[in-house]
Amino acid sequence: MIGALFQAVRRAHLDVTLRSGPDLRVRIVERPGLWMEPDDLAALQGQLRAIARKTLPAGDLTYGVFAEGGARLNETIITLVSTARGTPVAFNALAVMEVDVAPRSVEVLHLGLVMVDPAYQQQNLSWVLYGLTCFLIFLRRQMRPIWVSNVTQVPAVVGMVDGMFSDVWPSPKAGSRKLAHLMIARAIMAEHRGVFGVGDEAEFDETDFVISNAYGGGSDALQKTWEAAPKHRDTAYNAFCANGLDYDRGDDFLQIGQMDMTAMRTYLRRSVPRSALLSLAVAGALVGLRRVVLPVLHWGDAGKTWRDLRPWRGGGE
Repeated sequence: MIGALFQAVRRAHLDVTLRSGPDLRVRIVERPGLWMEPDDLAALQGQLRAIARKTLPAGDLTYGVFAEGGARLNETIITLVSTARGTPVAFNALAVMEVDVAPRSVEVLHLGLVMVDPAYQQQNLSWVLYGLTCFLIFLRRQMRPIWVSNVTQVPAVVGMVDGMFSDVWPSPKAGSRKLAHLMIARAIMAEHRGVFGVGDEAEFDETDFVISNAYGGGSDALQKTWEAAPKHRDTAYNAFCANGLDYDRGDDFLQIGQMDMTAMRTYLRRSVPRSALLSLAVAGALVGLRRVVLPVLHWGDAGKTWRDLRPWRGGGE
Protein backbone atom coordinates (compact mmCIF):
# COMPACT_ATOMS: atom_id res chain seq x y z
CA MET A 1 0.00 0.00 0.00
CA ILE A 2 2.74 2.47 1.03
CA GLY A 3 4.90 1.46 -1.93
CA ALA A 4 2.00 1.96 -4.36
CA LEU A 5 1.27 5.37 -2.82
CA PHE A 6 4.93 6.40 -3.16
CA GLN A 7 4.98 5.32 -6.81
CA ALA A 8 1.81 7.32 -7.50
CA VAL A 9 3.32 10.41 -5.89
CA ARG A 10 6.62 10.01 -7.74
CA ARG A 11 5.05 9.87 -11.22
CA ALA A 12 5.31 12.98 -13.35
CA HIS A 13 1.71 12.52 -14.56
CA LEU A 14 -1.53 11.72 -12.79
CA ASP A 15 -2.61 8.11 -12.44
CA VAL A 16 -5.24 8.16 -9.71
CA THR A 17 -7.93 5.61 -8.85
CA LEU A 18 -10.91 6.19 -6.55
CA ARG A 19 -14.34 4.76 -5.87
CA SER A 20 -17.68 6.07 -7.09
CA GLY A 21 -20.20 4.24 -4.97
CA PRO A 22 -19.94 0.57 -4.02
CA ASP A 23 -19.80 -0.84 -7.54
CA LEU A 24 -17.82 1.61 -9.70
CA ARG A 25 -14.17 2.63 -9.88
CA VAL A 26 -12.75 5.77 -11.49
CA ARG A 27 -9.25 5.96 -12.95
CA ILE A 28 -7.74 9.26 -14.11
CA VAL A 29 -4.76 8.85 -16.43
CA GLU A 30 -2.88 11.95 -17.59
CA ARG A 31 -1.17 11.98 -21.01
CA PRO A 32 -0.83 8.15 -21.14
CA GLY A 33 0.81 8.28 -24.57
CA LEU A 34 3.91 9.85 -22.98
CA TRP A 35 4.62 7.23 -20.33
CA MET A 36 2.39 4.17 -20.49
CA GLU A 37 3.82 0.89 -21.79
CA PRO A 38 2.60 -0.01 -25.32
CA ASP A 39 0.58 -3.03 -24.16
CA ASP A 40 -1.07 -1.05 -21.37
CA LEU A 41 -1.81 1.81 -23.75
CA ALA A 42 -3.40 -0.58 -26.26
CA ALA A 43 -5.52 -2.08 -23.47
CA LEU A 44 -6.68 1.40 -22.42
CA GLN A 45 -7.66 2.26 -26.00
CA GLY A 46 -9.48 -1.06 -26.21
CA GLN A 47 -11.56 -0.10 -23.17
CA LEU A 48 -12.46 3.24 -24.75
CA ARG A 49 -13.49 1.55 -27.99
CA ALA A 50 -15.61 -0.99 -26.09
CA ILE A 51 -17.63 1.85 -24.55
CA ALA A 52 -17.89 3.61 -27.92
CA ARG A 53 -19.29 0.47 -29.58
CA LYS A 54 -22.08 0.32 -27.01
CA THR A 55 -22.79 4.03 -27.31
CA LEU A 56 -22.56 4.40 -31.10
CA PRO A 57 -23.51 1.04 -32.60
CA ALA A 58 -24.26 2.62 -35.99
CA GLY A 59 -21.09 4.66 -36.53
CA ASP A 60 -17.39 5.11 -35.87
CA LEU A 61 -15.32 8.06 -34.71
CA THR A 62 -12.04 8.94 -36.39
CA TYR A 63 -10.80 11.89 -34.33
CA GLY A 64 -9.20 12.45 -30.93
CA VAL A 65 -8.35 9.29 -29.00
CA PHE A 66 -9.75 7.18 -31.86
CA ALA A 67 -7.51 8.71 -34.54
CA GLU A 68 -4.86 6.63 -36.31
CA GLY A 69 -1.65 6.26 -34.32
CA GLY A 70 -3.11 7.42 -31.00
CA ALA A 71 -0.99 10.60 -30.94
CA ARG A 72 -3.82 12.48 -29.19
CA LEU A 73 -3.19 10.41 -26.09
CA ASN A 74 -0.03 12.46 -25.57
CA GLU A 75 -2.19 15.51 -24.84
CA THR A 76 -5.25 13.89 -23.28
CA ILE A 77 -6.41 13.12 -19.75
CA ILE A 78 -8.59 10.00 -19.67
CA THR A 79 -11.23 9.61 -16.96
CA LEU A 80 -12.37 5.98 -17.13
CA VAL A 81 -15.24 4.52 -15.11
CA SER A 82 -15.35 0.74 -14.69
CA THR A 83 -17.28 -1.75 -12.62
CA ALA A 84 -15.64 -3.45 -9.66
CA ARG A 85 -15.00 -6.41 -11.99
CA GLY A 86 -13.17 -4.21 -14.49
CA THR A 87 -15.83 -3.75 -17.18
CA PRO A 88 -15.50 -0.25 -18.71
CA VAL A 89 -18.79 1.69 -18.70
CA ALA A 90 -17.95 5.39 -19.27
CA PHE A 91 -15.12 7.75 -20.11
CA ASN A 92 -14.17 11.35 -20.75
CA ALA A 93 -11.24 12.20 -22.99
CA LEU A 94 -10.27 15.66 -21.74
CA ALA A 95 -7.85 17.43 -24.07
CA VAL A 96 -5.11 19.75 -22.81
CA MET A 97 -4.72 22.63 -25.27
CA GLU A 98 -2.06 25.33 -25.32
CA VAL A 99 -3.93 28.32 -26.71
CA ASP A 100 -2.04 31.32 -28.06
CA VAL A 101 -3.71 34.38 -26.53
CA ALA A 102 -1.62 37.55 -26.54
CA PRO A 103 0.51 38.44 -24.66
CA ARG A 104 1.07 34.78 -23.69
CA SER A 105 -0.38 31.34 -24.23
CA VAL A 106 -2.82 29.83 -21.74
CA GLU A 107 -3.71 26.24 -20.97
CA VAL A 108 -7.32 25.31 -21.71
CA LEU A 109 -8.92 22.03 -20.65
CA HIS A 110 -11.39 20.91 -23.30
CA LEU A 111 -14.10 18.82 -21.66
CA GLY A 112 -13.85 16.54 -24.62
CA LEU A 113 -15.60 13.41 -25.73
CA VAL A 114 -17.89 11.85 -23.10
CA MET A 115 -19.45 8.43 -23.60
CA VAL A 116 -21.56 6.36 -21.21
CA ASP A 117 -22.80 2.81 -21.66
CA PRO A 118 -26.61 3.14 -22.03
CA ALA A 119 -27.07 0.74 -19.12
CA TYR A 120 -25.29 3.22 -16.80
CA GLN A 121 -26.71 6.53 -17.99
CA GLN A 122 -28.86 6.90 -14.87
CA GLN A 123 -25.95 6.40 -12.45
CA ASN A 124 -25.25 10.12 -11.81
CA LEU A 125 -21.79 10.05 -13.38
CA SER A 126 -21.72 13.69 -14.53
CA TRP A 127 -19.75 14.78 -11.44
CA VAL A 128 -17.04 12.30 -12.44
CA LEU A 129 -17.02 12.79 -16.20
CA TYR A 130 -17.23 16.59 -16.35
CA GLY A 131 -15.89 18.05 -13.11
CA LEU A 132 -13.60 15.61 -11.30
CA THR A 133 -10.49 15.92 -13.45
CA CYS A 134 -10.83 19.72 -13.68
CA PHE A 135 -11.12 19.82 -9.89
CA LEU A 136 -7.92 17.80 -9.37
CA ILE A 137 -5.99 19.83 -11.94
CA PHE A 138 -7.24 22.97 -10.19
CA LEU A 139 -5.80 21.69 -6.90
CA ARG A 140 -2.51 20.81 -8.55
CA ARG A 141 -2.24 24.33 -9.93
CA GLN A 142 -2.52 25.73 -6.40
CA MET A 143 -6.14 26.76 -6.98
CA ARG A 144 -5.37 29.20 -9.75
CA PRO A 145 -8.27 29.56 -12.23
CA ILE A 146 -8.22 27.24 -15.23
CA TRP A 147 -10.02 27.97 -18.50
CA VAL A 148 -12.25 25.18 -19.80
CA SER A 149 -14.02 24.74 -23.13
CA ASN A 150 -16.86 22.54 -24.34
CA VAL A 151 -18.45 21.88 -27.73
CA THR A 152 -21.98 20.47 -27.73
CA GLN A 153 -25.48 20.64 -29.16
CA VAL A 154 -27.05 18.78 -26.21
CA PRO A 155 -29.23 21.04 -23.97
CA ALA A 156 -28.56 18.87 -20.90
CA VAL A 157 -24.80 19.32 -21.34
CA VAL A 158 -25.06 23.05 -22.09
CA GLY A 159 -26.93 23.54 -18.82
CA MET A 160 -24.68 21.24 -16.79
CA VAL A 161 -21.50 23.03 -17.92
CA ASP A 162 -23.11 26.40 -17.22
CA GLY A 163 -24.06 25.28 -13.72
CA MET A 164 -20.76 23.60 -12.86
CA PHE A 165 -18.24 26.23 -14.00
CA SER A 166 -17.86 29.99 -13.60
CA ASP A 167 -18.16 32.80 -16.13
CA VAL A 168 -19.52 30.52 -18.88
CA TRP A 169 -20.29 31.97 -22.31
CA PRO A 170 -22.59 31.46 -24.13
CA SER A 171 -25.45 30.84 -21.75
CA PRO A 172 -29.08 31.99 -21.51
CA LYS A 173 -28.22 33.26 -18.01
CA ALA A 174 -24.88 34.96 -18.76
CA GLY A 175 -24.50 38.71 -18.48
CA SER A 176 -22.22 39.53 -21.40
CA ARG A 177 -19.36 38.09 -23.39
CA LYS A 178 -15.88 39.15 -22.28
CA LEU A 179 -12.85 39.82 -24.44
CA ALA A 180 -11.10 36.78 -22.92
CA HIS A 181 -13.94 34.54 -24.13
CA LEU A 182 -13.56 35.83 -27.66
CA MET A 183 -9.75 35.61 -27.75
CA ILE A 184 -9.74 32.04 -26.45
CA ALA A 185 -12.54 30.96 -28.78
CA ARG A 186 -10.76 32.45 -31.82
CA ALA A 187 -7.53 30.67 -30.92
CA ILE A 188 -9.29 27.34 -30.35
CA MET A 189 -11.05 27.51 -33.70
CA ALA A 190 -7.84 28.51 -35.46
CA GLU A 191 -5.52 25.93 -33.88
CA HIS A 192 -7.45 23.05 -32.30
CA ARG A 193 -10.44 22.04 -34.43
CA GLY A 194 -9.11 18.49 -34.66
CA VAL A 195 -9.45 18.07 -30.89
CA PHE A 196 -13.25 18.02 -31.13
CA GLY A 197 -13.73 16.73 -34.68
CA VAL A 198 -14.67 19.97 -36.49
CA GLY A 199 -13.55 20.29 -40.11
CA ASP A 200 -12.05 23.30 -41.86
CA GLU A 201 -15.32 24.00 -43.67
CA ALA A 202 -17.19 24.74 -40.44
CA GLU A 203 -17.87 28.42 -39.75
CA PHE A 204 -17.79 30.14 -36.37
CA ASP A 205 -20.17 32.91 -35.31
CA GLU A 206 -18.19 35.11 -32.92
CA THR A 207 -21.32 36.80 -31.59
CA ASP A 208 -23.29 33.73 -30.53
CA PHE A 209 -20.37 31.26 -30.36
CA VAL A 210 -22.12 28.86 -32.73
CA ILE A 211 -20.11 26.47 -34.91
CA SER A 212 -22.17 25.75 -38.02
CA ASN A 213 -21.81 22.49 -39.94
CA ALA A 214 -19.68 21.17 -37.08
CA TYR A 215 -19.75 17.45 -37.87
CA GLY A 216 -17.44 17.16 -40.86
CA GLY A 217 -14.12 16.46 -39.15
CA GLY A 218 -14.51 12.86 -38.01
CA SER A 219 -17.32 13.35 -35.49
CA ASP A 220 -20.20 12.60 -37.88
CA ALA A 221 -21.58 9.77 -35.72
CA LEU A 222 -22.19 12.19 -32.84
CA GLN A 223 -24.67 14.48 -34.62
CA LYS A 224 -28.13 14.37 -33.07
CA THR A 225 -31.58 15.50 -34.08
CA TRP A 226 -33.41 17.91 -31.80
CA GLU A 227 -35.75 15.12 -30.73
CA ALA A 228 -32.85 12.81 -29.79
CA ALA A 229 -30.76 15.39 -27.92
CA PRO A 230 -31.19 14.92 -24.12
CA LYS A 231 -32.99 17.89 -22.57
CA HIS A 232 -32.20 19.83 -19.41
CA ARG A 233 -34.65 20.03 -16.51
CA ASP A 234 -34.42 23.82 -16.76
CA THR A 235 -36.37 24.67 -19.91
CA ALA A 236 -34.33 27.86 -20.41
CA TYR A 237 -31.46 25.74 -21.76
CA ASN A 238 -33.76 23.75 -24.02
CA ALA A 239 -35.17 26.93 -25.55
CA PHE A 240 -31.66 28.40 -25.84
CA CYS A 241 -30.49 25.44 -27.93
CA ALA A 242 -33.68 25.15 -29.97
CA ASN A 243 -33.54 28.81 -30.95
CA GLY A 244 -29.77 29.12 -31.36
CA LEU A 245 -28.81 25.93 -33.20
CA ASP A 246 -29.74 24.41 -36.55
CA TYR A 247 -29.89 20.68 -35.84
CA ASP A 248 -30.44 19.72 -39.48
CA ARG A 249 -27.24 21.53 -40.49
CA GLY A 250 -25.32 20.21 -37.50
CA ASP A 251 -24.54 23.17 -35.23
CA ASP A 252 -22.76 23.27 -31.89
CA PHE A 253 -22.19 25.82 -29.18
CA LEU A 254 -18.59 26.49 -28.17
CA GLN A 255 -18.74 27.18 -24.43
CA ILE A 256 -15.86 28.89 -22.59
CA GLY A 257 -15.72 29.04 -18.78
CA GLN A 258 -13.46 28.65 -15.76
CA MET A 259 -12.78 26.32 -12.87
CA ASP A 260 -12.10 28.73 -9.99
CA MET A 261 -12.81 28.90 -6.25
CA THR A 262 -16.50 29.67 -6.84
CA ALA A 263 -16.85 26.76 -9.25
CA MET A 264 -15.00 24.46 -6.87
CA ARG A 265 -17.38 25.27 -4.02
CA THR A 266 -20.37 24.79 -6.30
CA TYR A 267 -18.96 21.48 -7.54
CA LEU A 268 -18.39 20.12 -4.04
CA ARG A 269 -21.75 21.32 -2.74
CA ARG A 270 -24.05 20.41 -5.63
CA SER A 271 -22.41 17.80 -7.83
CA VAL A 272 -20.36 15.41 -5.69
CA PRO A 273 -22.40 12.74 -3.85
CA ARG A 274 -21.74 12.67 -0.11
CA SER A 275 -20.72 9.03 -0.37
CA ALA A 276 -17.83 10.04 -2.66
CA LEU A 277 -16.46 12.92 -0.57
CA LEU A 278 -13.94 10.76 1.31
CA SER A 279 -12.51 9.26 -1.89
CA LEU A 280 -12.34 12.73 -3.41
CA ALA A 281 -10.53 14.06 -0.34
CA VAL A 282 -7.95 11.25 -0.58
CA ALA A 283 -7.41 11.91 -4.29
CA GLY A 284 -7.09 15.64 -3.63
CA ALA A 285 -4.58 15.03 -0.84
CA LEU A 286 -2.54 12.80 -3.16
CA VAL A 287 -2.48 15.50 -5.84
CA GLY A 288 -1.46 18.09 -3.26
CA LEU A 289 1.26 15.83 -1.87
CA ARG A 290 2.74 15.43 -5.32
CA ARG A 291 3.20 19.20 -5.48
CA VAL A 292 5.46 18.93 -2.42
CA VAL A 293 7.23 15.61 -2.99
CA LEU A 294 8.01 15.76 -6.71
CA PRO A 295 10.13 18.95 -6.60
CA VAL A 296 12.15 17.45 -3.73
CA LEU A 297 12.73 14.21 -5.66
CA HIS A 298 13.71 16.11 -8.81
CA TRP A 299 16.03 18.41 -6.87
CA GLY A 300 17.93 15.41 -5.51
CA ASP A 301 18.22 13.70 -8.90
CA ALA A 302 21.68 14.45 -10.35
CA GLY A 303 20.57 13.03 -13.69
CA LYS A 304 18.15 15.88 -14.32
CA THR A 305 19.24 19.17 -15.84
CA TRP A 306 17.83 22.30 -14.21
CA ARG A 307 20.17 24.85 -15.83
CA ASP A 308 21.46 26.98 -12.95
CA LEU A 309 19.19 25.18 -10.49
CA ARG A 310 20.68 21.78 -9.74
CA PRO A 311 21.58 19.87 -6.55
CA TRP A 312 25.32 20.02 -7.23
CA ARG A 313 27.75 20.50 -10.06
CA GLY A 314 28.37 17.58 -12.35
CA GLY A 315 24.71 16.70 -12.87
CA GLY A 316 23.68 14.96 -16.08
CA GLU A 317 23.21 16.97 -19.25
